Amino acid sequence: MDRYCLALDLKNDPTLIAEYEHWHKAENGWPEIRQSILDANVTDMQIYRTGNRLFMIMEVGEQFDLLKKAKMDAENPKVLEWEKLMSKFQQPLPWAAEGEKWVLMDKIFDL
Repeated sequence: MDRYCLALDLKNDPTLIAEYEHWHKAENGWPEIRQSILDANVTDMQIYRTGNRLFMIMEVGEQFDLLKKAKMDAENPKVLEWEKLMSKFQQPLPWAAEGEKWVLMDKIFDL
């Protein structure tokens, strides 16, 4: 089992942050998005927030491939619709590459 940790910022607006959290509650999430995550062999995903900074932990199975997931997402109209909706709330980290949203984090400590 591998783990990926990623970060992203939300626009620093309490109303937008509350709406973003609304969309991420189990009862408001889109089932097609959940299925697309599972189809990519993501076995667990959690998102945490402090202020306007988000931290995502993805645990993935052996068949997971980040590039394959990106390709699957780019070919899924429902994922594209979701990403368009989420872009209302999100802003790239200052060091993100052009067009990059979630940025992979480097592990710097392990107990």
